[in-house]
Amino acid sequence: MPSQNSALSIPDLAGKAVLVTGGSTGIGAALAEAYAAQKCLVGLHYNQSREAAEKLTAKIRDAGGEVFLVQGDFSVSADVVRVVEETAEKFERLDGLVNNAGGMLGRIPYSELTDAHYDKVMDLNARSVVTACRTALPWLKKNGGFIVNTTSVAARNGAGGGAGLYGSAKSFVSNVTRGLAKELVNDNIRVNAVAPGLVLTPFHERWTTPEQMKMQVAGVPMGRAAEPQECVGAYLFLSSAILSGYITGQVIEVNGGQLMP
Repeated sequence: MPSQNSALSIPDLAGKAVLVTGGSTGIGAALAEAYAAQKCLVGLHYNQSREAAEKLTAKIRDAGGEVFLVQGDFSVSADVVRVVEETAEKFERLDGLVNNAGGMLGRIPYSELTDAHYDKVMDLNARSVVTACRTALPWLKKNGGFIVNTTSVAARNGAGGGAGLYGSAKSFVSNVTRGLAKELVNDNIRVNAVAPGLVLTPFHERWTTPEQMKMQVAGVPMGRAAEPQECVGAYLFLSSAILSGYITGQVIEVNGGQLMP
């Protein structure tokens, strides 16, 4: 069953300004709501899902949370820079960056890849993470902070069903996490990542057929896909210096036993 993260109280997160990219649906939406429940100032980024983002924003505000809604296409570097800057300027600080924006953009085998598809997948899933981190650093360095990147089980198992390039992009994210962790350790910035496995999100609703879903579930020892809320605890853990202050450069696998590295 999904964990009830809203019942948690992590005192060192209260008052922190946190930007969640790709925050309108799926894991990102669960994260935005969870950080707001911890009394964070939440920057909620979305691209195309405006209606879902506005509904989530209203829900957070109705619950007493503070949220700043900001749109941007994260396949475009200028938009990434703008979203980070507008969020930091809105709250006059930035303590945490959660790089969750991404997507498969279609199931295309390597043998059929075009340069255009390669650029789209890598710009959205890989370049955007580097650009967001670089833009956030001057703000994060002011008081120290955290970066939590979303990678994937596909980063370790090679993905499948035409998702290989997406998995490769997520491998890039995992290694960027480790490299940044080393570079930023003396700035009091911890950098970690969460690698979700099979999670019931619009991602799979769009790109995974019922037959593919059945096959993937068969490979999960827990025998089911996760709900987005079941990923949230790992992000909150890595965001809190009280809980994970001596952890950096790590990837937490949240996959029901699908992969045990």
